[in-house]
Amino acid sequence: ALCGITLPAAAGAAHAAVTVETIGYKQGDTALEGWLVYDDAATGRRPGIVIYPAWWGPSAQDKEVAERLANLGYVAFVADIYGKGVRPETIPAAAAESGKYYHDRAVVLARAQAGFEQLRQSARVDAGKLAAIGYCFGGMPALDLARSGAPLVDIVIFHGALATPTPENAKHIKGHVLALHGAADPFVNAQAVAAFEKEMTDGGVDWQVVLYGGVMHAFTDRVHVRVPDKGLKYDAEADQRSWQAMTDFLRSTL
Repeated sequence: ALCGITLPAAAGAAHAAVTVETIGYKQGDTALEGWLVYDDAATGRRPGIVIYPAWWGPSAQDKEVAERLANLGYVAFVADIYGKGVRPETIPAAAAESGKYYHDRAVVLARAQAGFEQLRQSARVDAGKLAAIGYCFGGMPALDLARSGAPLVDIVIFHGALATPTPENAKHIKGHVLALHGAADPFVNAQAVAAFEKEMTDGGVDWQVVLYGGVMHAFTDRVHVRVPDKGLKYDAEADQRSWQAMTDFLRSTL
């Protein structure tokens, strides 16, 4: 259930080749499909990062994120929450699909764990150095995985869904949490961020929230539709700054 695609890595690494494997896997009876991405020339086990996509499901942008992480020396797995082939292409469709999961956190966690296990079982991965990244909707599975007590060193959330019906579970979070967020995000607003900060503090979590002034929701998304009057807008500066913040954070902790 996998096929390899090899892509040339960044200049300077003459023999390095970033490989993308399409991985079929399951959660219960649901077929899922993600990508395992790594530098084929690297030897030894490396830190692993599971990526939970935005409400579009796994997209070209998530694959690009995984490739960039592979070039930095990580093994990345782009997880699938929705199911194989479920890839909404319009905002109403994405809202409808993602909406099902906000009301079924048990399934969210089960799918998050299934993707995490795909990463963790890779022979290329150092199982003692694992992290999760979530974008938008993907913040929910990333954080719910962390709240379940999964052995994560780092959890990084980009303009993510932060809320939980069980804030008391924050006490189970083992890793460092970094939330990178637009201060002008109308979907996950200041009250939601404040509630998240309180949840993390009450749970005794090592957490940071970085706010980007004037920045809206989905500020890292260069690919999908932008609707500034609805609060969805790509921001090149916040995109670059948040990537730098994440890579510095991973370097210092992972």
